[in-house]
Amino acid sequence: MTYIYRDTKITTKSTIPFLIFFLFCFSNLSMATLKHKPVNLVFYVYNLIIIFSSHSSTAELRRLLQPSKTDGTVSFLVIGDWGRRGSYNQSQVALQMGEIGEKLDIDFVISTGDNFYDNGLTSLHDPLFQDSFTNIYTAPSLQKPWYSVLGNHDYRGDVRAQLSPMLRALDNRWVCMRSFIVNAEIVDLFFVDTTPFVDKYFIQPNKHVYDWSGVLPRQTYLNNLLKELDVALRESVAKWKIVIGHHTIKSAGHHGNTIELEKHLLPILQANEVDLYVNGHDHCLEHISSVDSNIQFMTSGGGSKAWKGGDVNYVEPEEMRFYYDGQGFMSVHVSEAELRVVFYDVFGHVLHHWKKTYKEALYFAS
Repeated sequence: MTYIYRDTKITTKSTIPFLIFFLFCFSNLSMATLKHKPVNLVFYVYNLIIIFSSHSSTAELRRLLQPSKTDGTVSFLVIGDWGRRGSYNQSQVALQMGEIGEKLDIDFVISTGDNFYDNGLTSLHDPLFQDSFTNIYTAPSLQKPWYSVLGNHDYRGDVRAQLSPMLRALDNRWVCMRSFIVNAEIVDLFFVDTTPFVDKYFIQPNKHVYDWSGVLPRQTYLNNLLKELDVALRESVAKWKIVIGHHTIKSAGHHGNTIELEKHLLPILQANEVDLYVNGHDHCLEHISSVDSNIQFMTSGGGSKAWKGGDVNYVEPEEMRFYYDGQGFMSVHVSEAELRVVFYDVFGHVLHHWKKTYKEALYFAS
């Protein structure tokens, strides 16, 4: 399946379908939400324009705006490797996400990829989208933006369908682009498309069929992405910087470390004093501390099927902070003073928590 991607400008002809699409999505917005937070309408319109334009542009890093709470804080949940029509405890994890999300008054949800199993979406009309997303994450607290990256399983389907802003006509929470930035005032979140970095997906093409439209030639795509990410991280003035990708950089789980990301992505994160790298891919919950930088590696890949009792790779004892081979999710709360991470199991019980003050961040950066 081949697609043609072109740079396009917004013209009178191209804005007609956009305006129709915008009116459809706007009609599905919660009027109660806009009543209490009118500023959200401005962010909504801006983000919708960016999302729509990104679908037809070769530019890598689009910027979305996410307002913080009135007290300046930002709270969100992180879930990965989930889309299985509610099976493998996906529905139970979703239930607990709804309860924790309400307690924390979350602003959005992050998905670390492998959103739809086993082979992504087949088209814009694939019922898997609603069966695994809309009809599962139904709690009021989860009716917020879902900022999502693609995983390797998503690349086995029709990638353009999953990236299409037209999915927002079915569920206006869905925000999925290859690589993008969310500016949430005190924290900048950098979403990175990690699947094209992994050599084995290209070396063993007969094992699975991947939709590489939009990323070829591969080396040009990766070089541009790394360059733009480096510049964006360097220019960020946010107090906290978090990078999100599907694949692990450091992990004790089944997949272990991703060599290509250790070689190409990690040096950029270290050079730009990133606080967290958050991923999925390994179906577990995990926290690894770096011994040679201030980066914390957080795995949230327990959204449905977990590899209970699976093989565990060796990690330096001084780096391993937490590992759980069951289902669950994590929360992140960011304020001017501190960044706090909590991991929860399928019953909503706290498994592990960690926090870092901004003074500590300044100390490590000096």
